[in-house]
Amino acid sequence: MTNLYFVRHAHSAYTPDELGRPLSERGFTDMPKVNEILTAENIDIVIASPYKRAIQTVEGVAAYIGKEIVVLEGFKERNLSPVPVEDFNHAITKVWDDFSFSLEGGESNNMAQARGVETTYTVLDNYKGKNVVIGTHGNIMVLIMNYFDSQFDFPFWKKLDMPDIYKLTFDGKELRSVSRLWERR
Repeated sequence: MTNLYFVRHAHSAYTPDELGRPLSERGFTDMPKVNEILTAENIDIVIASPYKRAIQTVEGVAAYIGKEIVVLEGFKERNLSPVPVEDFNHAITKVWDDFSFSLEGGESNNMAQARGVETTYTVLDNYKGKNVVIGTHGNIMVLIMNYFDSQFDFPFWKKLDMPDIYKLTFDGKELRSVSRLWERR
């Protein structure tokens, strides 16, 4: 069995700089609990999206196991639009209502999901039988989970916490179980 620990990044204050946006004070306050949960899981490897907030969320685990974070582009957040959208809630609802719809220059759910699943399969091939932390983002995480089990949908995404941690157990490339490890104190 291979265990993938998908970690939605901790809270970050919004800025238009998607790549460089750091964790907020609240995000850093949640880091000890993230580290406590994940270091108890006998982690072998830590992977992250290239976005600063995703890396910051899992860097304590990487330090604990004494390994560098492997950065994989495929786990970056879905590109809803290359420019800030006027009504985020309307835009995000629209792409979840129609998986083939995308805003101009953005990714549809189908496109983002295909990218995320391809990257997940690569991780499953490269780290078979390992415990792998993946620092990522809410939308791409749920799109990946949705590919393997449709119960992980838009209403599920809306209920995610920041951070949030889900353990997905795979037998080869078949999802066997999902469990939530994060609980706000």
